[in-house]
Amino acid sequence: MTQQGPRSDALRWAAAQFGDAAAVDSATGLREGGNPWLLRIRHGGGVTDAVLKTTAPAGVAGMMTEVAALRVAGQAGVSAPRLLAVDADGEAAGTPAVLETAVHGRSRIPLQASPERLRGLGAAAAVLHTVTTEPSPELPRRTRPIPASDFARDRREGRERSTPLLDAADERVARVPVPERAPVLVHGDLWQGNTMWDGDRLTGLLDWDMAGVGHYGIDLSSLRLDAALTFGQEAAGPVLEGWEQRSGGAAADVAYWDAVAALNMPGDMAEFVPAMHDQGRPDLTATELNARRDAFLSAALDRL
Repeated sequence: MTQQGPRSDALRWAAAQFGDAAAVDSATGLREGGNPWLLRIRHGGGVTDAVLKTTAPAGVAGMMTEVAALRVAGQAGVSAPRLLAVDADGEAAGTPAVLETAVHGRSRIPLQASPERLRGLGAAAAVLHTVTTEPSPELPRRTRPIPASDFARDRREGRERSTPLLDAADERVARVPVPERAPVLVHGDLWQGNTMWDGDRLTGLLDWDMAGVGHYGIDLSSLRLDAALTFGQEAAGPVLEGWEQRSGGAAADVAYWDAVAALNMPGDMAEFVPAMHDQGRPDLTATELNARRDAFLSAALDRL
């Protein structure tokens, strides 16, 4: 579906961050042809690429979470976009908006992943998890990945398809005390679709609107699950290796967070198939994703 371009006042606001004479040469939709937008801005110093994100008033909380996370991540040297401007109330841009630096590279998921790429995923998360901070209204405490969804609760309340394995795993995890660790900054939706790459070199982590504060296992196991879904069970191991090598110690509570990550997936992974196809993996079917999710979950329960 073709989407309309960004508002003219939002484009003027974005250009104005580079000077009175600056102008937007082009705006390319980055998600299904629409928001967010990659802008090419011509100004006195040359041409700069930047990313414009806009939202409806209902999405301002998520936008401000991203703003807070990027500020903290930037101070810590995490590979992520840098903030250029924020218009939270939309007074200047005509709609709530944020302008960020463009992270160059590709986010498409390859058919096969090298061990270097998988270890790079884990290492990038480990750098993020060096940032210790306390929860705040913009960066709330997180207890699972993808906090905007709670598929396990939806299954318990009959709104989501379930299976005997998912039901048994949910009951098992509920009996285990939630592991406690020093709270760190977590991305909250860390999968390969939110990463950018130049070959096997990770250039940045994107889309921080589900960030918060919590146990590092939230991100680590989310990446491990994503690797297992896209490349098979053996791919989760190098992700852990990369995290542990970069952090200088063994990760704790991996089985628990692996189970939590798998449980916060839809009962039928057909729901995530379009996203996988959009990221360059049309070979992945719902049947394959369901089987790989279940294998990952079963392995976690065996270690729990």
